[in-house]
Amino acid sequence: MKAVICRSPGDLVVEDRPAPSTPPPDWALVAVSHVGICGTDYHIFEGKHPFLAYPRIMGHEVSGTVIEACEGVDLAVGEPVIINPYLACGKCIACRQGKPNCCVRIEVLGVHRDGAMCERILVPAQNLYPANGLSLADAAAVEFLAIGAHAVRRSLADPGARTLVIGAGPIGLGTALFARIAGLDVTLLDMSAERLDFAASELGFAILDGSKGTATDLVREATNGEGFDVIFDATGNTQSVQSAFPHVAHGGTLVLVSVVKDDIVFSDPEFHKREMTLVGSRNALRADFDHVATSIRDGAVPLAKLVTHRTTLGDTPRDLARWAHAKSGLIKAVIQVG
Repeated sequence: MKAVICRSPGDLVVEDRPAPSTPPPDWALVAVSHVGICGTDYHIFEGKHPFLAYPRIMGHEVSGTVIEACEGVDLAVGEPVIINPYLACGKCIACRQGKPNCCVRIEVLGVHRDGAMCERILVPAQNLYPANGLSLADAAAVEFLAIGAHAVRRSLADPGARTLVIGAGPIGLGTALFARIAGLDVTLLDMSAERLDFAASELGFAILDGSKGTATDLVREATNGEGFDVIFDATGNTQSVQSAFPHVAHGGTLVLVSVVKDDIVFSDPEFHKREMTLVGSRNALRADFDHVATSIRDGAVPLAKLVTHRTTLGDTPRDLARWAHAKSGLIKAVIQVG
């Protein structure tokens, strides 16, 4: 089969690889249809991922069609599926508590093991969700949107809560969309005028332009000095995360959607006087995938606006390398494989 291999940072090629064989018990063989390109993929290509062994087949935002399933697997040949790329052990404390998204021994397709920038892939049957009428192109967008949907669910925010999403990249936009679907009153903050213009003109969000004043002043003005009830940080930037604490209203919640490599430092007196809630959000659960898929079917997610770039498996080495640096106009890129 054809596969896109990142042999080392900056070295991306299409190679012939042996196709997967008959699936083992409780697994299925899937013909890959579409793969979304994530920020993680760009980081792998650029050598910025801290825990990755090369060479690696990237790709974890995936849709496909079942072409072979082990006996006893409740999936029909020809079934269009959404792939949950988080492979959990099923035995650790997180898995026993129904949280396989933060499994102690989690393996993410395209990161800890080879992913789906290829023609065929073996996947545990429990990680395959029927597309149920979604197009395979739309089904490949479910995973990245589920990240934001999970964060919103983790916030436990009530409808009407005054909400700030910091970071207007794909994950931030997905978080903002599902916060709005949950009935929250959403504003987006970013330093990029281009991203903010897209969020306002195409998606209808209120915005705060971080390039036109300090975040402290912008938040104070937008909230009459009270702060936001809920803040989601989706920047992956240490300074942004640390500076978000004072922007939370008394009794409010800060949700860390992105992860940073550094220690996070904050003022304990400021934290306590607000009686803040600090929430980590990692990956997503089946309930989040289902919620996203339903929202797409219901027309609540404008995927036609979010997917701005497309390519093929053969052109991926050229296009991914170009998009890693030429971000203008780019929200979400998708590879058509099948």
